[in-house]
Amino acid sequence: MRALRLTAWGKPPTPIEVEQPVPHGPEVLVRVDAAGLCHSDLHVVDAAQGALPYRLPFTLGHEVAGWAAALGPDAKGVAVGERVVLYGPWGCGACDRCTAGRDNYCDRRDTLAWHGVGLGRDGGMAEYVLVPSARHLVPIGDLPADQAAPLTDAGLTSYHAVAGLRPALQEGTTTAVIGIGGLGHLAVQILRATTATRVLAVDTREDALALADRSGADFGTLVRPDTGRVLKARTGGAGVDAVLDFVGTAQTLELATGILRAGGEVAVVGSGGGHLTVSKPGVLPPGFRLSLPFWGTRPELAEVVALARSGAIHVETERFPLSAAPEAIDRLRRGRMRGRAVLVPD
Repeated sequence: MRALRLTAWGKPPTPIEVEQPVPHGPEVLVRVDAAGLCHSDLHVVDAAQGALPYRLPFTLGHEVAGWAAALGPDAKGVAVGERVVLYGPWGCGACDRCTAGRDNYCDRRDTLAWHGVGLGRDGGMAEYVLVPSARHLVPIGDLPADQAAPLTDAGLTSYHAVAGLRPALQEGTTTAVIGIGGLGHLAVQILRATTATRVLAVDTREDALALADRSGADFGTLVRPDTGRVLKARTGGAGVDAVLDFVGTAQTLELATGILRAGGEVAVVGSGGGHLTVSKPGVLPPGFRLSLPFWGTRPELAEVVALARSGAIHVETERFPLSAAPEAIDRLRRGRMRGRAVLVPD
């Protein structure tokens, strides 16, 4: 079968013919219908040797939708032909958190040679992907595969980040979303669907603000020298109650903390390399709270799928055949992607 494999650190992934896997024990072989492309894939491709614990080579692709094509003799909980998405952050499978569907916070994560499907383990940028257990599968019913695949990271990570802030997002509150890309535009929709907060959107691109508007943002603004003042003015001068930063650079962290009201919360989702100095006393708002959400839980993925099936959230996608993966990667790298890139079989 065809697969897009990472064979050398710092080098573009290579399309290669490999043997189609055969499921054993509790394993499930999934026929891939769609695989999302994410900035995390670029971080993996560009990583220096030794920066990640992964062993080469492996197939990329951690946002995967398809159907169960074959079962190992001990596989339970899924039927051949059932349409599914893959819960991506595979942990050790044995600790309390993994058994509760919280592999994203696996107690043994630092000892593993992978972070999940397509992240040290063979992923979904291929015709088939082998899944260790049906516990990593969530049914999607009739949800289109190109909508379902991005939900497993872009949707789930956004949902998990919002869930951590949700108790504070009551009527009369305001939340700023910085970075309206594959994750950010879904975060806007999830905020609208699951909270009563007003949503302010921030990006450097006009087309991203248009996407935020289509996603239900109450207000959008480009990043300018006066962006902080403009956003605070929208709150009557008090500042926003929460910030979701999907960029994570020094500039966006400065903006996030600068517009936050006392007692506010910042969730940093983006991996832009920014640093935040925490000191007391200092310049951060009194009562400031910071979270660094990572991916999400399996039960939350089921909730995201349910939201999508209800029509509450919709992924803005650009489709590419698997053979055009290099073009899609190049466009993502140059910031020319609208919403989420999805690779589909040729």
